Amino acid sequence: MNFAVTGSWADRSPLHDAAFQGRLLSLKTLIAQGFNVNLVTTDRVSALHEACLGGHVACAKLLLENGAHVNAVTIDGITPLFNACCSGSVACVNMLLEFGAKPQVGNHLASPIHEAVKRGHRECMEVLLAHGVDIDQEDLQYGTLLYVACMYQRKDCVKKLLELGANVNAGKQLDTPLHAAARKSSAEIVILLADYGANLKCRNAEFKCALDLAIPNSKVEQALLLREGKGFFCLFPFALSLLLFQS
Repeated sequence: MNFAVTGSWADRSPLHDAAFQGRLLSLKTLIAQGFNVNLVTTDRVSALHEACLGGHVACAKLLLENGAHVNAVTIDGITPLFNACCSGSVACVNMLLEFGAKPQVGNHLASPIHEAVKRGHRECMEVLLAHGVDIDQEDLQYGTLLYVACMYQRKDCVKKLLELGANVNAGKQLDTPLHAAARKSSAEIVILLADYGANLKCRNAEFKCALDLAIPNSKVEQALLLREGKGFFCLFPFALSLLLFQS
């Protein structure tokens, strides 16, 4: 269930339905008939929210041109921009920004860019970063963008964030992106983070480093051991025993 559209459906108007389904001609007719484009449900969901959730840029543009509130907020703290990032519609994201959508919101609202990263919508993420969103912004629920990308194993987002200068060690409180990658057994992401200088010895609130979270004998454990310079001794115990015996 998308929490972007939770709540009562009983008070949804024909305008909401047309916007969500992308029926542009119906939407034009309803507006011409006098429907208020800023009509909201009991949960304060607007037709613009619906158009953006469906990724219907033409409907979103029509609503905005007729005075729809670009930064309207539902009772759950969701904006049309959040819904555009949820759908992965770069066109909707750009359209909303052109009409004055706030690219970065406070902690009391659901973060559009965190939603984009969570769902792996890298282009939406890049557009928002280009509009001044703090690349190391930490969401109270999700942590930093890089942390979210590692938690949800969005390698493309991880790579782009690192290329753009994200703090490789900033995560969610004491938990780092490397902790998240190790916990998710993402060997490729672990290696990528290490290549960008992740601190292998950082300990979280449970006083565990990434190696402590790796599954024994996994690729993640092997990668971390090699990075720590312990690869030979930990990965080749028989060779070590042979050397000791010969000596």
